[in-house]
Amino acid sequence: MLGSTFHGAPMPTIRQLVGAIAQRDGVEAAILLGRDGLVIDGRTAPGLDAEYLAANVPALVAASEELSSQGDRGALVTAVLEHERGLAVICTLSTEATLLVLVHSSANVGSLLFDLRRHRGNIASLV
Repeated sequence: MLGSTFHGAPMPTIRQLVGAIAQRDGVEAAILLGRDGLVIDGRTAPGLDAEYLAANVPALVAASEELSSQGDRGALVTAVLEHERGLAVICTLSTEATLLVLVHSSANVGSLLFDLRRHRGNIASLV
């Protein structure tokens, strides 16, 4: 659970944070990437390519920001894309970093989304 990652003396490292997210039930990939699409750190299930997945995120963020500018929604905070076999969660942490989490369709994504929202500031401070 992310909450336990932030309680206690030392702040976790980026590697520990990505590891904590990747260990959650149903998470198939947790990738922290720069806004350029390059992987900062990532953990994926076998058969998933972190670099390929990360490289596709900036285009999705750019499309969302274009939609936002026309709809007066403000900056992208979190996007949840539902696919046939799971969800892709894109969480903008700062102007420099984005988090991509792929979640199996059978997983409870509610607690993940809650933790990401609740701890966004702490996560961003690590980047």
